[in-house]
Amino acid sequence: MIALIDYGAGNSASVGNALEELGYEFELTANESKILAAEKIIFPGVGEASSAMATLQRLNLSSVLRMTNKPTLGVCLGMQLMAERSEEGDAACLGVVPGENVAFDPNAVNTPHMGWSETELTDRDNPLFRDAPERAFFYYAHSYYLPVGERTTARCDYGGPFTASIRKDNYYGVQFHPEKSGREGLRILKNFVEFC
Repeated sequence: MIALIDYGAGNSASVGNALEELGYEFELTANESKILAAEKIIFPGVGEASSAMATLQRLNLSSVLRMTNKPTLGVCLGMQLMAERSEEGDAACLGVVPGENVAFDPNAVNTPHMGWSETELTDRDNPLFRDAPERAFFYYAHSYYLPVGERTTARCDYGGPFTASIRKDNYYGVQFHPEKSGREGLRILKNFVEFC
């Protein structure tokens, strides 16, 4: 069973619809036992970092997400919350990967970064990118980003390069919305379920 973390994220329904389209069973849940028993975990996210972390802590899910050994996919804010900190609300995050999310410079680019952008999939051994092209277009909607670092597995450019995907051990993350990214986005979700 796939556990889709239920903490009020705005994109939970669209991620669920994409999983249904692919034919996968999942449960939208905030139940710690069900999450721990799941084969895979998807951690969606649309919203503000500090309030999202406060909700995860209130639901006792932050420790579950930090400690799980199950394959876990963070989407958009879900990926950002895997970092150590976020400038957004000066939030302490999960600390799964190093780094701090920072705001796009509104004097340099329009914010939020919204729409389709070409993305370079740099880690060709990443099972998330199995059979995907080296460059693909994905749909983005975000005002903060994780700078490119040692755990970056894909990058995009918007006023400069930023992390489009991360990987560490059983943790995977994508800044873009695979559930809104057409065929290539569905491929990412399918690869997570089938190969990660």
